[in-house]
Amino acid sequence: MNVMTRIGKPVLDAIGKEGEFIKGLHCKCDINPDKRYILHFPEENSIISINSAYGGNVLLGKKCFALRIASFLGRSEGWMAEHMLILGVKFPDGQKKYIAAAFPSACGKTNLAMLIPPKHYLDKGFEIECVGDDIAWIRIGDDGRLWAVNPENGFFGIAPGTNEQSNPNALASTKKGTIFTNVGLNTDDMTPWWEGLTKELPAHCIDWQGRPWNRDKFDKKDKSTCAAHPNSRFTAPAKNCPCISPEFDSEKGVPLDAIIFGGRRATTTPLVYQSRDWNHGVFVGSAMSSETTAAAVGATGVLRHDPMAMKPFIGYHVGDYLAHWVDMGKKVSNPPKIFNVNWFRQDSDGNFIWPGFGDNMRVIEWILKRCDGSVGAEETAIGFVPKAGDIDLEGLDYEISKGHKFGEKDLKTILDVDTARWLTEAGELEGYYTNEIKSRIPQELWDCLETLKKNCTKAGAGKKEADK
Repeated sequence: MNVMTRIGKPVLDAIGKEGEFIKGLHCKCDINPDKRYILHFPEENSIISINSAYGGNVLLGKKCFALRIASFLGRSEGWMAEHMLILGVKFPDGQKKYIAAAFPSACGKTNLAMLIPPKHYLDKGFEIECVGDDIAWIRIGDDGRLWAVNPENGFFGIAPGTNEQSNPNALASTKKGTIFTNVGLNTDDMTPWWEGLTKELPAHCIDWQGRPWNRDKFDKKDKSTCAAHPNSRFTAPAKNCPCISPEFDSEKGVPLDAIIFGGRRATTTPLVYQSRDWNHGVFVGSAMSSETTAAAVGATGVLRHDPMAMKPFIGYHVGDYLAHWVDMGKKVSNPPKIFNVNWFRQDSDGNFIWPGFGDNMRVIEWILKRCDGSVGAEETAIGFVPKAGDIDLEGLDYEISKGHKFGEKDLKTILDVDTARWLTEAGELEGYYTNEIKSRIPQELWDCLETLKKNCTKAGAGKKEADK
């Protein structure tokens, strides 16, 4: 908690003698896994965690307070607590713009928060600043814009897969003052180790349960043979991060130019598109979903809905939560533009078409240019999509499959809007609204759904005529 949370006298001074605060109690009473409870009492501003040793349920200031209780407080007080990273982009002319972005798990959220741009962007003078990697508290400023702060003081990251190539900034953050839980221990140099940290497996290692680990028996398909638990973690001070923002401790926060939603979709959703207005952006966020894989659930392409990536963290009814988003749009005079991204489009052989990671900067640049009106777009049935020539591909060297390097034709493929697929998508979303969220969906979102269906039907009819 000392790493993850701002503590000490400055906090007591901020609360004051009569100030309100959230009361949290973690107790370990019984190791029976059937008697684990995480209890939230929003009316009493209190949280009780019983019998759980999982970090997210023990660090009560994190998801329990900063999202579940805070989302309830935000609705009552006119602000928002969101499961979002906060990213700053410094342009070569010194101007800074800021983004908040929400992604379900396994969709590249931490990597985007600490993104390292391609070389030619760095050569031009672009810089990335990380304000936060997980949670944003968003309020309306005096200028009519939305301003975001990161309520956390550290990173609570998944260790396996973090390395010098996948996320060098995250790895650098763990170099001092860091707590590692359930990782392996390389006894040759007494350093933490986990799968993916290095290509070479350590010759002498103790696994996460304290047992000698034999690298000869390691099978990456069998998690029971891993030295580190698949959900092993590092708890690191955010100020260790090489790209931490100068605004990290700002009480005012940073003004948001854009809000981004994203998911993992092999088909249908293009690389990036922009909503037509605030309410349409809320609709886009409400429709967030990721596709499951056969390895995980036995069926490929099943949609797991996760509105705004907040499904596990909303402190009240999801329909009322979406209504609060709509209401915030009525109160803010200069709202950020809202976008959706999908880094995970695949070809017919299952290869990822877009390179992702640092090259996502190319999409971020287009998004921010749209925010100041310096680049155009094509209006489609789902929103505004980039013209292929407006995405900077300079220096991009990515092989989709053997002998097939990414080019403008591939970019056009992942920017295409298949209205027949989207009409099916609209029907699926209508079922989700009707069967799961039910009667408390705001009318504004039903209107957006009807517009989507009409747009896709009209575009489909137009395509048939053109084909004739």
